[in-house]
Amino acid sequence: MSANSRINRPGAPAQQSGPSQQAGASGSGGRAAIAGLKKVVVASMVGTVVEWYEFFLYATAASLVFGKFFFPNASTPLDGIIAAFITYAVGFIARPLGGVVFGNIGDRLGRKQTLQATIILVGASTFLMGCLPGYNSVGYWAPALLVILRFAQGFAVGGEWGGAVLLVAEQSPDKSRGFWASWPQAAVPVGNLLATLVLLTMSWILPEDQFLSWGWRVAFWLSAVIVVIGYYIRTHVSEAPIFLEARAKAEQEKATGYGVKEVIRAYPKGVLQAMGLRFAENILYYIIVSFTIVYLVTVHHYNTSQLLLALLIAHAVHFAVIPQIGRLADKIGRKPVYLAGAVLGASWAFFAFPMFDTLNPVIIVFAVTIGLCFHALMYAGQPAIMAEMFPTRMRYSGVSLGYQVTSIIAGSLAPIIAVALLQQYHSWVPVAIYILVACVITAATVFTLKETKGASLRAIDAQDELRFERSKAPE
Repeated sequence: MSANSRINRPGAPAQQSGPSQQAGASGSGGRAAIAGLKKVVVASMVGTVVEWYEFFLYATAASLVFGKFFFPNASTPLDGIIAAFITYAVGFIARPLGGVVFGNIGDRLGRKQTLQATIILVGASTFLMGCLPGYNSVGYWAPALLVILRFAQGFAVGGEWGGAVLLVAEQSPDKSRGFWASWPQAAVPVGNLLATLVLLTMSWILPEDQFLSWGWRVAFWLSAVIVVIGYYIRTHVSEAPIFLEARAKAEQEKATGYGVKEVIRAYPKGVLQAMGLRFAENILYYIIVSFTIVYLVTVHHYNTSQLLLALLIAHAVHFAVIPQIGRLADKIGRKPVYLAGAVLGASWAFFAFPMFDTLNPVIIVFAVTIGLCFHALMYAGQPAIMAEMFPTRMRYSGVSLGYQVTSIIAGSLAPIIAVALLQQYHSWVPVAIYILVACVITAATVFTLKETKGASLRAIDAQDELRFERSKAPE
């Protein structure tokens, strides 16, 4: 039987690749399919909340605590923060490795099993961070152990994102994939919100010396409770039918390749495009949620609790707008929404930092919130766009590679570069120019994309199969 008789021909009417394909247009089957999809969304989101709670907890702690706790001998407070952010960057270096390893596992064995492994690994490493002694107790062993655990945390998160978004994207209807697949993205600000809420609560109820000595640890220990809940929920979901079919076919046809090596060979342009899309989005986000703290606390000595409260409000708005932007990407297209995010993101710092300089709490909240809304224009559509770039047999590897490798040169370095620029020039203007350049790169990438709104994943697989068969044909 030919590939075209098994799967939709490219250009043929799209066959739904999610639960809705069995559901029909209406009736109990349709309701059951949507209920099943919602269950998958919850499983994806809960685990993502856990993993990003822990990942962003580290980011906030690096800004507020770790510079003093693990690097007390730094010449200036900014030097200590830079040292803490360097350990923060270790997690980003580990993320592509996690993406490669778990991407291969996810394409071979399944998204579900991979996500169960990642949530346990990130939970254990984060809990142990809360148990670490400080520099004054064990010297250089303290930052060394922190780096090891940070690497393990980043390695796990590197495998998390691809599996979480694909678990949803591969079971979503073609016409609403942007909306459904944006929900795991919305879980990221929820995780950040929870991390900020816990730290805010501890900073409110404890004197500063107690918060710095042991109060911050509570937030890390609480991760154990959330991990158990997330792991349990993830054991009760099923793999997408399109993945099970692709895996069965790959087992029958041993020549069919998958994994990172194959995706680089077959889809190098897609990997580069995914990296270009990620570049500005990743930099903008970490400037907003990490460097903003540094700027206000070190330059203006702004109250830590008020700053955490501002971030808390902004994260709540970020969560609310992401699914709506995902819906917008289904309605008007992936490219115009993403391009709007890149253009608006380029302008953000030029008006946000003057707003920060007012030290007005309401204005600061608006500045951070507007920045995260601009970010959401890029972030919400990423799962759908990247899922539609690669065929099922190598989709996990493709999206993980494009997404996570960029983190090394984007998100991991963004706070370090921003702090260094501030230290060198004593001005926010170079930081704004840095964001502007990043957004230009991402906007240029958007112009190279094909519009994939409403694309059928089965049609993408069919095109890939034809391409694979042609590559084997004799000249």
